[in-house]
Amino acid sequence: MNTVQLAAEDLSLFGGDVWWLVVIKAVFCFAFLMVTVLFSIVWERKVVAWMQLRIGPNRHGPWGMLQSLADGVKLMLKEDIIVKRADKVVYVLAPIIAAVPAFMAIAVIPFGPAGNEVSIFGQRTSMQLTDLPIAMLYILAVASVGIYGIVLAGWSSGSTYPLLGGLRSCAQMISYEIAMGAAFASVFLYSGSMSTSAIVEAQQDRWFIVLLPVSFIIYVVTMVGETNRAPFDMPESEGDLVGGFNTEYSSIKFALFMLAEYVNMVTVSAVSVTLFLGGWRAPYPISSFWEGANHGWWPLLWFVLKVQLLLFFFIWLRGTLPRVRYDQLMKLGWKVLIPVSVVWLMMVATVRALRNEAYEIADIALYVGGAVVAILLLSFVADIFRDKREKAAAADAAKDTAPFDPLAGGFPVPPKPGQHLAPVPRRRSRSERELIASGGANTDSDREEA
Repeated sequence: MNTVQLAAEDLSLFGGDVWWLVVIKAVFCFAFLMVTVLFSIVWERKVVAWMQLRIGPNRHGPWGMLQSLADGVKLMLKEDIIVKRADKVVYVLAPIIAAVPAFMAIAVIPFGPAGNEVSIFGQRTSMQLTDLPIAMLYILAVASVGIYGIVLAGWSSGSTYPLLGGLRSCAQMISYEIAMGAAFASVFLYSGSMSTSAIVEAQQDRWFIVLLPVSFIIYVVTMVGETNRAPFDMPESEGDLVGGFNTEYSSIKFALFMLAEYVNMVTVSAVSVTLFLGGWRAPYPISSFWEGANHGWWPLLWFVLKVQLLLFFFIWLRGTLPRVRYDQLMKLGWKVLIPVSVVWLMMVATVRALRNEAYEIADIALYVGGAVVAILLLSFVADIFRDKREKAAAADAAKDTAPFDPLAGGFPVPPKPGQHLAPVPRRRSRSERELIASGGANTDSDREEA
């Protein structure tokens, strides 16, 4: 593996556009999200219908392509209901707080090279609204603000089940953002920058999905949990919480929550493309024989195709996997993703430090392999001692054979581990009851007299 050349941060290309060009680029970012959302809703319903051998939407527009537009009009024309016990100010602001941050992260996503590559009405500009030295921290901060909209929606409704849905969402997003941040840190170590344009430039020779496959897998899992999508859609689990945090919402406010969910899907997909899939760069077979694939307006095409591929992955998960339980969701976040991401980050940092000290690849592989073997040995020894403790606890529980009275406290309670219920008398069969009634032999009373 060759040393990755660190991209130099040159942000002087941003901030020099005239005001009307900035407005055009901002409108383009907003329109890109809205059009992608409208397409994604129809595409999701079509793909899931295809997976489930159904027809799907086919009434509104050619091939049903205007179905999402019809759904938006329908929601806007529905009656807007505000429950009596709701905190009206927070109740109305919550959908706005959830939707607005979803649009803000796209401002630092590069759709093309940072240089003056394209011409818009005679003005040369880059295909990115702006960039920051800490652009990825800006994306994390904006994503965290959206959590408040969901939590406040559950609290302000004045109902129990929306409150539970909001709390679920808060705990879920906080849990998965920790592993997401650790996955980002691995990219920062290899790119040497938190600027999105610099991260894409650092993938000129090799995409980070090849160099950091574990970080990519961790981020893919966390972005599904971050967007509350199936199989991690716990805040909206109808079977548990009626409808989740948006139970008491209707009309346009309910539409804003749905809009925020789909915009977040597009945003996290765009971030994944930027960090791991080469950003706006053309795929390998195309870029190898076509020099102009990464110039002009072509980078926008490659970027959109990669985003649509990840959106198809979201749809594929929804049509394939069942919803997990909430305890399984939290166990995956805290006991699997966070430890794996931290250990992987330490390994990446070690490799980068050794490469900076001019160590050879063979020496680095030896050190990393030795550390992995040591960790496996320690875990093996820990498993042996844990099994011994479990066997000893099982033996102690087996000695305690005293029957357990579930009604000792005045109300029925289940037995604790190691406690056993008293055996229930076996119900006599019909033939035995008939034999006893007729006074026949082989009854319990005959056996007692004998």
